[in-house]
Amino acid sequence: MDLSKRFDKDLALRTGSGLALLLAVLGGIYLGNPYWFALCFCISIGSLAEFYRMISNKSHVSRIVGFSLGALTLFSAVLANDPAVVLPILSASTLLVFFIEIVRRHLLSESYGIASSGGTTAGLLYIVLPWSFMIVLRDHIWGMYLLTALFSCTWACDVSAYLVGSRWGRTLLCPAVSPKKTIEGFAGGFAGSLLCGGTLSYIWGIAPVPLLLIAFFCGTFGQIGDLVESLIKREACVKDSGDLIPGHGGILDRFDSILVNSVLVFVVFGVLW
Repeated sequence: MDLSKRFDKDLALRTGSGLALLLAVLGGIYLGNPYWFALCFCISIGSLAEFYRMISNKSHVSRIVGFSLGALTLFSAVLANDPAVVLPILSASTLLVFFIEIVRRHLLSESYGIASSGGTTAGLLYIVLPWSFMIVLRDHIWGMYLLTALFSCTWACDVSAYLVGSRWGRTLLCPAVSPKKTIEGFAGGFAGSLLCGGTLSYIWGIAPVPLLLIAFFCGTFGQIGDLVESLIKREACVKDSGDLIPGHGGILDRFDSILVNSVLVFVVFGVLW
């Protein structure tokens, strides 16, 4: 198969699965909680499973602690509508892992306290906490608009970066981390995100500054967030986080950029604004 046909086939596959995810996410945002919570819960726990599977290639994690407290974190976010309630849960995750490793060392004369506590808690901080922010954001007075802009600008950035990078990418951005990403693709993603933010502002008839700020976050830090997952995969020696989503890989592969974007949007609009 020549390169052009392969590109068209990959693009069609990515587009089809991407549209299905787009409809699911936008539908969940529109319907709000508990539907939005259910979707966030499934994506978050699925991403956490992929993360733990990847880092377990190099380290040790306590999945039972991670999944249990991850679920508790998400339920606490939707019930209390305040991410601050998850702080004791995050602290407990580290302590519980150490307690487990004390028992392991007592019984088996071996332990993985440092590695397991770090890896287990990292999954909660990297994946579960950002999704809990998105659950809380839905109940914000402008929650539906904020989340729609967040996902739309992130995906516009991803699609634009992929199209521009695939067609015209020549200058590698960070080859030691991601050998296919280019500066041209990064610029295309940034432009696509800004265009999406401006378009939403026009359609909704609201001031452009907040939406362009979200677009700026998605077009810059979101792409850096994509490199974060690439770094994890390089260190774990895997190509994709999973194979659940055709054309995209795993759940974490599809939603990696949204993690850092959600933190920034929550801090600016949920805390400071």
